[in-house]
Amino acid sequence: MAAASADGGRGGVSLCFATAGGVKALALSAFTLVWTHSIAKVDWQEDWRVTPAGLELVQARVKGTGPGMEPPPEARLVDGWFQWQPARAPMQEVVLGNSGAAGEWRLCHDGKCRTLSEIVGHPIGANVTKMSICDEQQK
Repeated sequence: MAAASADGGRGGVSLCFATAGGVKALALSAFTLVWTHSIAKVDWQEDWRVTPAGLELVQARVKGTGPGMEPPPEARLVDGWFQWQPARAPMQEVVLGNSGAAGEWRLCHDGKCRTLSEIVGHPIGANVTKMSICDEQQK
């Protein structure tokens, strides 16, 4: 998992999660997003950086394959995980859907993982969560 650190309020960018129940800001510079595939029941992990240009996907890895989760041709098997570096520009927003069939998205940093429901303080359920860089009103 990616090592992440809080910016300690020094004016860096923050990560925001927008749900039906409100917005939660986290002072992170990097994190790992984890979920379990609903059919194959294997984990998928993505390492992200929070930058002024947007959310940057740094590395992806999957432990096995399944419907809709085939690793790309450039993926390499490392310690049981197919790993690759996606070539994608930073994104202003990432929409996280949840079918409810495989558990919740988990965000990991500083060696700990929490579900999105734990992070935002209320059950997410099958609702969409939007992940983005916080604007000044959200911090």
